[in-house]
Amino acid sequence: MPFPAHPPSEGDWELANYDYPLPTELIAQSAMVPRDHARLLVVYRDTHRHCHVYDLPDLLRPGDLLVLNNTKVIPARLKGVRPGGGLTEFLLLEPGEGDMWRVLVRPGRRVRVGMQVTFPAQGQPQLVGVVQARDPETGGRWVTFQTPDGTALNATQLWPLLEQIGELPLPPYIERFQGDPNQYQTVYAQVAGSVAAPTAGLHFTEELLARLQARGIAQAMITLHVGVGTFRPVSTSDIRQHQLHSEWIEVSAATVAKIQQTQQQGGRVIAVGTTVTRALEAAAQGGTLQPTTGKVNLYIYPGYQWRVIDGLMTNFHLPQSSLLLLVSALIGRQRVMHLYQEAIRERYRFYSLGDAMLLLPDMAH
Repeated sequence: MPFPAHPPSEGDWELANYDYPLPTELIAQSAMVPRDHARLLVVYRDTHRHCHVYDLPDLLRPGDLLVLNNTKVIPARLKGVRPGGGLTEFLLLEPGEGDMWRVLVRPGRRVRVGMQVTFPAQGQPQLVGVVQARDPETGGRWVTFQTPDGTALNATQLWPLLEQIGELPLPPYIERFQGDPNQYQTVYAQVAGSVAAPTAGLHFTEELLARLQARGIAQAMITLHVGVGTFRPVSTSDIRQHQLHSEWIEVSAATVAKIQQTQQQGGRVIAVGTTVTRALEAAAQGGTLQPTTGKVNLYIYPGYQWRVIDGLMTNFHLPQSSLLLLVSALIGRQRVMHLYQEAIRERYRFYSLGDAMLLLPDMAH
């Protein structure tokens, strides 16, 4: 059974209480090689210990179920030229109505409705973005794309061009990344559509997945296309007033059946990442877990009543982020902040390409 809500404590509603100082040298600039050699801070109900991701088969139990997000990061960052020669960067967030795309733009003040931005490759124009409207929800723009001769492109036609001229949209705090771009994809990525990786899953190798399966720890997939909602900071001093942007999920009937079977047989449902957590919990908002396809914007913070998951594997998150609030909803803000301070003292690597935590708050150790 999912664990009960962690009761909120004094100060849990104040965003300022989710801040912490982090030495910049602890922000990971590249992934661990091999991936599963990343460190893993394992957190139980009454204690914690320091392990590595490759220890997972011994940390979990036969009959447990790992749920993974099989989304694939698209080369969503495009560098183009405005009329007159100014440089502009587009970050594609998601497709909208009528072949339009929701796009974040830099510098935003210079990108006006009606403007055509050209995206070259090898010095030749390859793609043109036409700004159709402002997007009040994100501060970005709604854009359609066409070939240099004016032929409109739908999403399916745009994918091959993105593969040619786009770049993976690494987070801005990764300033010195020099590794293989595939380090920013999970080994099980299948369904293209994210603008950021489901980072907890970056720690898995094919060999580790095979070892887990051999130990009797099953696996199931959901899809959540990571969008602006995941990485936008909380914008209100009272965390209860913040709203997440919607993201597209698919929780299949097969995954629901695996979860229900696991629960009936006494196994635990372990979410690999906050994206999996939000997808599963959103699919159960009607009271029971149901197959779900569509957009959701479930916002989880302390006091949330859990419906599905029994544990969470997740990275170390930015201060004052919705992801940090979600983790605090599992084990409490004060404990999270104490654990983060210990991780800093122990020189763990933080953020998207860094180390991880495994939260098993129903289990004494």
